[in-house]
Amino acid sequence: MSRIAGRRGRIYMGVASDTAAAEPLPFFASWSINFETEKIDVTAMDDQNKTYLAGLPDAAGEFSGFYDDATNQTYTAAVDGLPRKFYLYPNTATPTQYWFGTILPDFQVNAEVSGAVEVSASWAASSKITKVG
Repeated sequence: MSRIAGRRGRIYMGVASDTAAAEPLPFFASWSINFETEKIDVTAMDDQNKTYLAGLPDAAGEFSGFYDDATNQTYTAAVDGLPRKFYLYPNTATPTQYWFGTILPDFQVNAEVSGAVEVSASWAASSKITKVG
């Protein structure tokens, strides 16, 4: 296993509709994916410290980049509320390792006088997010 640069990463999502094939999202420059497991507090009297059980795992993340006025990026998915096919590749030079599933993305645009118009999306899983490779 070796270290890799993020510059070859790629996000694919079904942009146009919930049945659309996943396609590369244009002009995105960063992404994150988080896997957390719910912790259920089962601490009882006379326990020596707090005690937890594992609940359901969760998957969520974010991606951000630059606004593209020729596509909807994640806007359509954010406003229609339907899940989208999703693939996240850390390195397209070795495309055998990736995560996939369906997500519910949000959409945000930020602009300022001294910078590029930026777009970002936070997302939550709407199906199991699976790692391949």
